[in-house]
Amino acid sequence: MRVDPRRPAPDTDRVSTLTDATTLPDGTRVRGRGRSQPVPAGPLPEFGLCLGSPERTWWSRKAVRLPGWPAEWLDWPDFRTPRDDAHAAARIVATYERARAGERVEIACLGGTGRTGTVIACMAILAGHPADDALTWVRANYRPHAVETPGQRRWILAFPGLLSR
Repeated sequence: MRVDPRRPAPDTDRVSTLTDATTLPDGTRVRGRGRSQPVPAGPLPEFGLCLGSPERTWWSRKAVRLPGWPAEWLDWPDFRTPRDDAHAAARIVATYERARAGERVEIACLGGTGRTGTVIACMAILAGHPADDALTWVRANYRPHAVETPGQRRWILAFPGLLSR
């Protein structure tokens, strides 16, 4: 499932965008954030892709902070890659398509750097950016230390192959 990057970007004037959103190569905007960070001022997301688990973390007795908007969870352990590659790729594509259609979309893991950066790099690929440069792109356009592990870097490179499954 490949999104046509030649398709015009949504009319961003008709919807208010999220504070601190990253603009993908095709003009689509998504916000990456750590769930441990406060929600920025401004309009709330209309959909969230949460990376991790809605259960308590192994190292904390605190309950995971659930978003106050519709969200889907991907089972993706911290500092790792998704437990189900094909399912994760399909959900990343679906979330990208929502953002492309003009919805306010947020991608969030606990810290907002490793897993979130990996997903934003994959969305840059969907937006037409070359996979072999997606790591450099996400570090230049989202966070300088986005994508924290060698496994996450390899997953970005493998992402285009997951789309044809």
